[in-house]
Amino acid sequence: MMFLHSLWFILFAALLGGYAFVFGFLWRVNEWYYVSRVGRNMQHPLPPGHLGWPFLGNMLTFFKAFKSDPDSFIYDLVFRYGRTGMYRTFLFGSPSIIVCTPETCRRVLTDDEQLKLGYPASTTSLFGKRSFHGISNEEHKRLRRLTTSPITGHEALSMYVGLIEDASVKLLEELSSMSTPSEFLTELRKFAFKIITTIFMGSDVHHVDLGLVENLYRDFSRGIKSLPINLPGFAFYKAVKARKKLTKLLQGVVELKRRSNSRKRKTKRDMMDSLMEVKDEEGKQLEDEDIIDLLLVFLLAGHESSAHGILWTIIYLTQHSHFFQRAKKEQEEIMQARPSTQKGLNIKEIKQMEYLSKVIHEMLRKTSISFANFRQAKVDLSINGFTIPKGWKVLVWNRGVHMDPETYNNPKEFDPSRWENHTARAGSFIPFGLGSRFCPGSDLAKLEITIFLHHFLLNYRMERVNPDCRITYLPLQRPLDNCSARIIKLT
Repeated sequence: MMFLHSLWFILFAALLGGYAFVFGFLWRVNEWYYVSRVGRNMQHPLPPGHLGWPFLGNMLTFFKAFKSDPDSFIYDLVFRYGRTGMYRTFLFGSPSIIVCTPETCRRVLTDDEQLKLGYPASTTSLFGKRSFHGISNEEHKRLRRLTTSPITGHEALSMYVGLIEDASVKLLEELSSMSTPSEFLTELRKFAFKIITTIFMGSDVHHVDLGLVENLYRDFSRGIKSLPINLPGFAFYKAVKARKKLTKLLQGVVELKRRSNSRKRKTKRDMMDSLMEVKDEEGKQLEDEDIIDLLLVFLLAGHESSAHGILWTIIYLTQHSHFFQRAKKEQEEIMQARPSTQKGLNIKEIKQMEYLSKVIHEMLRKTSISFANFRQAKVDLSINGFTIPKGWKVLVWNRGVHMDPETYNNPKEFDPSRWENHTARAGSFIPFGLGSRFCPGSDLAKLEITIFLHHFLLNYRMERVNPDCRITYLPLQRPLDNCSARIIKLT
């Protein structure tokens, strides 16, 4: 019997030792393969870190962290290698450098000469060659200038206040009249999607099954930053199928618009009209494929950030009654000062919501709706005494900046008061990016969040079915039950 026990122990130890050997060997092979190709003539060393397994890199560690505690991913790098602010890793199929200090993030996001967009293969494949994720910096600047002016700045957005307010009031009335709880996030996604499609398609939105399109976008978004494995059972496979269906639906809308625009001259134009009239320096218009690629990005970004932003602001305020009451008081004061002849919100009142603006800032910091921005080095470049090799991806880790205790005191705490008399260091607050690729829809997203919260704070409260529901963080942070809750109207 003793002999058998000893034999089993020896076999177990041998298997464990073999596993450790293979594990270490494969890590070294992957490290050698990529690092040796960089060459030995670098002026500066690579940042500290490791590239993990062949093919997979550190994706398993990434997925594990983002399943329950996304900040543990960057905290572990800091613990292992110190506060260097730059770390080498292998994510989304590429050797990469993570940057996570404000100054370095600002430098990377504003350097269009030495860095270009570097989104994962899954992202560029799903969004298409002509989307903002796939075109050159020069082309991006031209298209951005021509297509985003209607959704940038308070004055341009003033024409959408009534649309957003009517939709907000209607949804809150509907949810508060329901006898059973609803998935609040699901309803907010529908709300935000209807707004962005109306802005882009105008009256032609009535020809689109918004419920079907929004469901397709759900599958589409879950594959954007996944492993590009086009096999059944993988998120990317479902996203590819969703893209094909979305492309077909949007093609139908483009053709419908071309027919209707040729029959009559429209006085009220929408964003699709603008896209269809854009011309390059040679007078050539965008192809239908180009328009659809751009629409795929606009429609996705235009409702994801708004819906999740509204949800998390309400969750945080519900968890902190003193912040809720202060935000509510500000809205009451605005209503008390309103002339009796005025109906509905206006831009002047929205600009007066200073405390609510701080609440939304804090939500954006704590939630980091986009966990990272992706770039790729065009040339070998040196930053902070480290080399970023040509062709390597550079991941500006938004969460690493927003949750850094040396940048924000008690970063895990939701505290809007931290924004009072606060001057943010350049690169320390980047929920919508920075530089020439700053998200053009950020003003629209904040406007939707503000208007919805105005009506919610004045007249409603939320009662969650499962307030301790587990949170998942990919593709975006959300409760697993999509925030099953009752919306209760105050009397």
